[in-house]
Amino acid sequence: MAGPDSTSESLDPEQIERMVDDALGAIAAAADSAQLKAVRQTHAADRSPLALANHSIGSMPKERRKDAGRLIGRARGRVNEALAARAAELEAAELAARLEAERVDVTLPVVEHPVGAEHPLTALINRMCDVFVAMGWEVVEGPELEAEWLNFDALNFTPDHPARFMSDTLFVDPPSGHTIMRTQTSPVQVRTLLDRALPVYVVSPGKVFRADEYDATHLPVFHQLEGLAVDRGITMGDLKGTLDHLAKAMFGDIRTRLRPHYFPFTEPSAEVDLECFVCHGSSVGDPERPCRACRSEGWIEWGGCGVVNPRVLVAAGIDPNVYSGFAFGMGVDRTVMFRNNALDLRDFVEGDVRFSRSLVGGAR
Repeated sequence: MAGPDSTSESLDPEQIERMVDDALGAIAAAADSAQLKAVRQTHAADRSPLALANHSIGSMPKERRKDAGRLIGRARGRVNEALAARAAELEAAELAARLEAERVDVTLPVVEHPVGAEHPLTALINRMCDVFVAMGWEVVEGPELEAEWLNFDALNFTPDHPARFMSDTLFVDPPSGHTIMRTQTSPVQVRTLLDRALPVYVVSPGKVFRADEYDATHLPVFHQLEGLAVDRGITMGDLKGTLDHLAKAMFGDIRTRLRPHYFPFTEPSAEVDLECFVCHGSSVGDPERPCRACRSEGWIEWGGCGVVNPRVLVAAGIDPNVYSGFAFGMGVDRTVMFRNNALDLRDFVEGDVRFSRSLVGGAR
């Protein structure tokens, strides 16, 4: 554009009109603000064809400058107006799209706090208690910080019993105060016998504490549910019937068995076993079809039980020649594992709401 001929050609009205048409076409074709910015750089910036043509006016003869300036000015004005109009259109469209994407339905209810779920242990404790309440039993509770006498002596644990050693029991300082974190919910049964008139039919759920490892099958804090019935004429048969009823309520049509055992607070005593709810005993003696749930034994240990030891009745001021009773206890955590195939006890205390929802079946 430096020479007169080039300047004259570049300022030819038809040439200027072609520059404007090219710019308007590119502006109309811009699909978003980014593309329009590139079009502005090409057709309206300092190095655009119209801008270069405008620069060439200064080298033209004086008598031609006015007409050339008017021609270039109108052309650049049309391009700038088209750019401004298209920019407004694109900004409005992009704003509408962003608002639609970020739209909030203000008519929906607002969740002000995260929604949790009922813990599977709580749910099962409530269900087990409901079974006994339906039979006319009562639910009783007691303190977790307990007197050593109620936790051991009143239940016929001798002073040298291994369960009383510091390695198993969590004593509260000073140990000479004979205060412990209860190792079982059985002290609630003693408290009931001391405080209530006979007969009594009670269940006592709650936390218990032992110096156990923290791993997939052990926790230092876990849950038990124990039952106690003391009345005239109570027998081992009443105990077996009660446990059968509870097992069917928890696991469906399943068999139980009583296996002889020893507990200081019951005599005779037994372990309560459940028929394996996975293989139903079919894996016994069949190495080709092993069962992980029962280790191919056909039965799974559930808890302990027995007829109340007369010494326990005497400790509570009850005449064992007139009254008899039975007691039983099982781990609630273990029962949840049996019913729901929960493989790791640590999941029970991790606090992950997804674990609770997967076992209980939904948020509260």
